[in-house]
Amino acid sequence: MIVAYARACAICRLKHPELLDAAHIVPDSKATGSADVTNGLALCKLHHAAFDRDLVGITADYVVRVNRELMREVDGPMLKHGIQDMDGTSLYLPKQRNQQPSKEGLSTRFEQFLGG
Repeated sequence: MIVAYARACAICRLKHPELLDAAHIVPDSKATGSADVTNGLALCKLHHAAFDRDLVGITADYVVRVNRELMREVDGPMLKHGIQDMDGTSLYLPKQRNQQPSKEGLSTRFEQFLGG
């Protein structure tokens, strides 16, 4: 999975594989979840945690969105540059279309993000 993303975070493009995780879009414990590359994203530790906790969402059109409440917070540079500045950016995608994230899975997950 991480290789499909050229060893870079799909959100911030950090290129340190030791700081990247393979993150599920739909958990594989759910009926619609799977261990396929199309159900995953290469994310750095920060963005993986933010995605899992619905602080960051990704639309089916591959646009990163940050939780509205989090956007209003004022904190240090990690929040500002590491998360808030990612709002509205396009997701970094694998070059091979058959490895790109499932739009259906992202849509399902984004609905969860909106409700969270």
